[in-house]
Amino acid sequence: MTAVDRVKPDIAGRIRAAEGALRDLSHRIHAHPELAFEETRASGWVADALADGGFTVEHGCYDLPTAVRATVGSGPVHVVVCAEYDALPGMGHACGHNIIAAAAVGAGLALAPVADDLGLTVTVLGTPAEEGGGGKVLMIDRGAFDGAHAAMMVHPAAHEAAALRGSAVSVFDVEYRGRPAHAGAHPEQGVNAADAMTIAQVAIGLLRQQTRDGERIQGIVTDGGLAPNIIPDRNTGNWIVRAGSIEALAPLKERVLRCFEAGALGSGCELSVQPSCPDYADLVHDQEMVALYRRNAEALGRRFPGPDEEPMVGAATDMGNVSHRVPSIHPMLGLDCLPAVNHQPEFAAACVTPVADGAVLDGAIAMAWTAADLGALRS
Repeated sequence: MTAVDRVKPDIAGRIRAAEGALRDLSHRIHAHPELAFEETRASGWVADALADGGFTVEHGCYDLPTAVRATVGSGPVHVVVCAEYDALPGMGHACGHNIIAAAAVGAGLALAPVADDLGLTVTVLGTPAEEGGGGKVLMIDRGAFDGAHAAMMVHPAAHEAAALRGSAVSVFDVEYRGRPAHAGAHPEQGVNAADAMTIAQVAIGLLRQQTRDGERIQGIVTDGGLAPNIIPDRNTGNWIVRAGSIEALAPLKERVLRCFEAGALGSGCELSVQPSCPDYADLVHDQEMVALYRRNAEALGRRFPGPDEEPMVGAATDMGNVSHRVPSIHPMLGLDCLPAVNHQPEFAAACVTPVADGAVLDGAIAMAWTAADLGALRS
């Protein structure tokens, strides 16, 4: 038995001893959902829990009021654990970020007393606005991950997975501007912005026949007009383009933008396209870390599908950008909740069940054990 193996029971014991506090943190965040960059209460609760556990904490760092940086230890191997806590519009925590935050806090609290002994510097980063705001991308640019040797987080899902197959994503706002007119008396005087969006949507629908497997184009109309008897002079939408890699994203997005240009050309409207957040990169997994996490999670009784059975996941995360900068993992914690899946109200309900509470503990322990292994291997 190695020195790290001998300390692992104590790490797990500290997390299990904090079960009530971690469950309370997860449930409080779930009960008070806050949208991207508005996670005032959640980030405060995370910061307070880590400060009470001996971390040096900065709240409102990197020019982001709801970002948190908490650090403990001075070992040569710097491990970052990411906590997310933003919710979805209209659905609350239907992606389970309450579980992510509580598991990250649990891992950090368990590592704090032994970080130096394990050769670790441990940083828990509270990262706002994963759901469409790109908080981690902003934090990368502002130095949050400088000097890190490894980064990790866990994420709840319907299925267990050692490594999320995450897409690269670009999100942007589209606006068409036309000219209003009385739709019944003088329609010929109008320039119809709704028609422009319709032309673009038809073109995108046809484009989907020629896209690669795993590529996705999705969007919503956010402003379709004022009344049916007024030719709409404005139409707006929010759109997402997904591809398997950051390299494949650019040419696909260019083809999609041409569809929007076709809408402007066909209708006579003016077109404006603006990014609504930074592009997300695909996830690049550090295979050594994946193997360590999987071994540790299996020791806790977590069961993973075989390589050919792991579900394809077209989700995207700004953790992908981190993974291009720092060796990273992003495993999924199965909640045994099918047919409920992420971004459904039923999944939000599944994220405060006893199974979900158990996933918080297992995720925290597996991450803390993996960090301990990294300290032994890389110091």
